[in-house]
Order: sequence, then structure tokens, then C-alpha cells
Amino acid sequence: QVEYYVVESSDAAQPRIDVNIHEIKIVIPENGTTNPHEFVRKNRDWIGEKWHKYTEYRDRAPERTFEPQETFPYRGDQRVLDIHDVPEHNITDEKIILSEKETSETSIQNELETLFRNRARALFDELASKYAEQMNVEYEGLAVRNQRTRWGSCSPKQNLSFNWRLIMAPPEIAEYVVVHELAHLRETNHTKRFWWIIRDQLPDYRERANWLEEHGIELIFTDEDI
Repeated sequence: QVEYYVVESSDAAQPRIDVNIHEIKIVIPENGTTNPHEFVRKNRDWIGEKWHKYTEYRDRAPERTFEPQETFPYRGDQRVLDIHDVPEHNITDEKIILSEKETSETSIQNELETLFRNRARALFDELASKYAEQMNVEYEGLAVRNQRTRWGSCSPKQNLSFNWRLIMAPPEIAEYVVVHELAHLRETNHTKRFWWIIRDQLPDYRERANWLEEHGIELIFTDEDI
């Protein structure tokens, strides 16, 4: 047995079921004739399969303690967290080195998040600039946000937003998300043409998208991300 809730939407032309790691939402057209509970009963096997998948997904979430010698992923590789008497934070091929002075004034968790956010901003600026030119599109602004349910987004005003946690993923995954959102500047919906635009830049985009779906849980930073 699982819990779900029902939402009436004036934008919905057909009833649908949205299942994610947090909830099951039944969306039905406003003033329509759909019985949401009967709709759920007809689709219970599909709902159960999806919910079971997300239950397993949650069980794979890493437990973070934010203690020295703990490992964190950075750009696809595991690095050991170290605290040293250094003037500023740094990341090497093997370690994430945080300044002892800075962490004592806030916390290891806060300083590590700040470091990751700054590195993510630099990465997204670089990728967006590169691929916008290649794809012949222009965007208004770029933000790195604390999104918990989305990896990226493109607003109607052509502003791009990206989840800073992607700095923990392999570089090609962040690259895919950037190209995905830039493609929305040429095609709003996920049409065949939309995917052709992405494939033109990244022929292996399916493998990258599949990696993100399978391993996205490994990129959580704290329990609040689940």
C-alpha cells in the first residue's frame, strides 16, 4: 500500500500519474469526469513498479558524516576529505583539502558545499558558453541553484539554472545537462527534433542520461536531498 494525493489542473488535458522519490501525485483535468481513485486502481501495477524502484533508490543513498578522511565524489572520482592549516581550500587528484581556519568559523559541511558550488559555477559557465556558440543559441543568464528534484532548467525568459551537485558527477554528465537545457532554447518541448538537437552535439547522450538516472542518488550531499 502506498499513499498518493490528487491535484486538479486547468492545464491538464488528460489524467496522468507523476511518481518521484518523494511522492505519488495524480493529476486530473479540472472539471473533468475522471475518477482519480479508479484511475489509480487501473494503473496500480505500474505505480507499484515505479514506487518500488524509488524505494530501492533511497536505500542506496550515501550517508555523509562530514568528518576528515571521509570520501566524496568530485567530477566522477572519489577524493578523501582533509582539513589542514592552509590559507584556502583546494582540490587535488586525490584529496579535497579544506582550510582549518575557515571550517572552524562555520562547519566542514558549509565550507565543502561552498567550494563545490564555486567549482560548479565555473564549470557551467565554461560549458554553457562553449555549447551556446556551437548550437547558435543565446541565453540571458545562468544560475547555480540548490535544486533537489531537477538537474537543470531553462526558463521562458531564457535563463539557465543548474544543480550544483552535478560537480560530483563525471564531467560528461554535467556536459549533457547543459546541452539539454540549451536545446530548449531551440525547441521548448521534448520532441523528436529536441533530441536530434542534443544528438547532434552529443551522439552518446542516451548513455549519459541513463547514467544520471541510475547514479543520481550517489550525488546527494545530505539526507535533506532525498
